[in-house]
Amino acid sequence: MASLREIECYINKELRLGEIPDYSAAHNGLQLSNNGEVTKVAAAVDASLPVIRKAINEGADMLVVHHGLFWQGVQCLVGAQYEKFAEAIHANLAIYSAHIPLDVHPTLGNNALLAKAIGMENAISYHDWKGIKLGLRQEMELEFEEMIQRVEMALGQDVHFCRGRKEPSVGVVGVITGGAGSEIAAMAAQGIDTFITGEGPHWSYPLAEELGVNLIYAGHYATETFGVKALSAQIAEKWGVVHTFIDHPTGI
Repeated sequence: MASLREIECYINKELRLGEIPDYSAAHNGLQLSNNGEVTKVAAAVDASLPVIRKAINEGADMLVVHHGLFWQGVQCLVGAQYEKFAEAIHANLAIYSAHIPLDVHPTLGNNALLAKAIGMENAISYHDWKGIKLGLRQEMELEFEEMIQRVEMALGQDVHFCRGRKEPSVGVVGVITGGAGSEIAAMAAQGIDTFITGEGPHWSYPLAEELGVNLIYAGHYATETFGVKALSAQIAEKWGVVHTFIDHPTGI
């Protein structure tokens, strides 16, 4: 059994919550408390009602997510929104959310772990966003087809892609997990030849073609499973509690 307060303080410090900027709806940190004790940690990408119910069914008393309870902004606690809070509170389920701070963490982050999984062993940070570097980049000597295979193997699913670059090699590869496809023009301006992200707007595909940049849409959900898995595993190891991953893919 572990102290929720100790775990909360540890994550806050490890992920530098007070220093890393984020979107206003992220509300990083402990979003819902429990009785103060943790015996089993569940990890998931989204704090949705089905995920909360799965975590409860698996006996978790702490849920660590990437997208928290307040992404849609302030809402009245009615309908599904009420059910999420009511069921979590009744089941003594604490909910902790970490978004950008988990994306950019050098060892536990979504970017770092995806980059490592596809062979980017010497990646450096790039792409300025609100005073921090949001992604990782590295020049690589392999063909685009092999990169597609590496990404698909790392994620366990097929990916969608735009072959915008004329050369067969990937050149300089950039990785920003989640929904960064709209940054394709910024990627081209920074010398990225192959950009790997989760998803993007429709116009990002033709723009990538026009800019001569390869663009891999690897899945918003799929690219953001790495961080919560790693964080929950570290909590389990440090405090000797059980951990599990709640897989509830969106297909996006």
